Amino acid sequence: MTPLVRPSPNSTGRRAVPPAVRRPRLPRRMLLSLAAVAAMLLGAVAVASPASAASTLGAAAAESGRYFGAATNSFMLNRQPHATVLNREFNSIVAENEMKWYHTEPNQNQFNFTAGDQLIAHARARGMTVRGHTLVWHAQQPQWAQNMSGTALRNAMINHINRVAGHWRGQIHSWDVVNEAFADGGSGGRRDSNLQRTGNDWIEVAFRTARAADPNAKLCYNDYNTDGINAKSTAIYNMVRDFKSRGVPIDCVGLQSHLGTSLDPTYQQNIQRFADLGVDVQITELDIQQGGNQANMYGQVTRACLAVARCTGITVWGVLDPDSWRTGANPLLFDGNGNKKPAYDAVLNALNAGGNPPPPTTAPPPTTPPPATTPPPSGGGCSATVSMNSWNGGFVATVRVTAGSSSINGWRVRLNVPSGASVTGAWNADRSGNTGAVDFTNVSYNGQVGAGQSTEFGFQASGNGSIPTPSCTAG
Repeated sequence: MTPLVRPSPNSTGRRAVPPAVRRPRLPRRMLLSLAAVAAMLLGAVAVASPASAASTLGAAAAESGRYFGAATNSFMLNRQPHATVLNREFNSIVAENEMKWYHTEPNQNQFNFTAGDQLIAHARARGMTVRGHTLVWHAQQPQWAQNMSGTALRNAMINHINRVAGHWRGQIHSWDVVNEAFADGGSGGRRDSNLQRTGNDWIEVAFRTARAADPNAKLCYNDYNTDGINAKSTAIYNMVRDFKSRGVPIDCVGLQSHLGTSLDPTYQQNIQRFADLGVDVQITELDIQQGGNQANMYGQVTRACLAVARCTGITVWGVLDPDSWRTGANPLLFDGNGNKKPAYDAVLNALNAGGNPPPPTTAPPPTTPPPATTPPPSGGGCSATVSMNSWNGGFVATVRVTAGSSSINGWRVRLNVPSGASVTGAWNADRSGNTGAVDFTNVSYNGQVGAGQSTEFGFQASGNGSIPTPSCTAG
């Protein structure tokens, strides 16, 4: 950007006047008054330009329709100076650890949402959006999941996504549905993990399940060492292209961008090629090793994002340098006392310079129909409706049980599984059978349903077909 050129303080700013043109002389007192007025006006102009620029990262990003966020944890929300900087500077937050599998489901089917609820309440009170990180990852799994494999692990994954994304349905801007599923190096293949060993379609199943659980959240794939065009980022690119071609619900790609002392020259080009597939790109975990080039690199990353309309936001992985997981690298925008570093100025200046605004966004089309609007059954009975999220060779179904005009204490739902299909797992219900007429009954925590109220359970099945309206019997 070409800097504004202002007259030198010693310049008069006058044009040469031809000798034949004579201007009437003004009294000296009036000349001094006019000079004072001119000085005031020039001063006002000089101040007005910077004053029109946003003074915080979140506000500056919002000018171009983007967010600028930071990772934090609930226990840090009142820790100073972390909290002061977080609340002042950012318009988005992400849980560094407290929405991961080991934290939200420490024991199978026993969920802990307290810390995540605190983060969301904090964000909403301050007009911030929230990124969800992460639904499924090979690391930081609870011990019970690490000990699982095959169908049991696949079913546990589906149940986890449904319960966690369902709990925060409508409150999350973007979910990192799957994190770090590709291997490093030049192979461009999948990472060997217990999740990968459940079948190569596990990522697809995770995304389809997440869409059914939270239809309006952006669904992202997130990974590191993807900061330029290389074998790993190309493998992810090919997966996203395949998903888009087959209607698998994926809305965004997260580039973590844990950077050293140089930036890949194809960084912006890599962002652009993902955007060209029709997905958003988010810089999700940005931190850059401190050194002579830190400020410049922060500016480069910010400008690269702003140059691509579908690069919709940047998140730094921490607030103050001591918060960082990269001990001793001092890779963030604020030092331990909350002071702004040169990298901060580089980012703020780049944001204020502007960029290509993101295209208008609309909510992703829901893949599940809205709940039935028919009145609940009379008396103490119950009704059930089913919605399906299908792909070639399998589907996930969500069943809503609604009590009638009286509360119920227990329920049983019978549905007919299509010919050739087989139920492989269920959550929030016990089941009897896999094929034909399958019965689902409540578990301990969802049998009591108030009059006119609802609860939900779900299951996954192999095969194809549709499910007719199920029957419901109150316990």
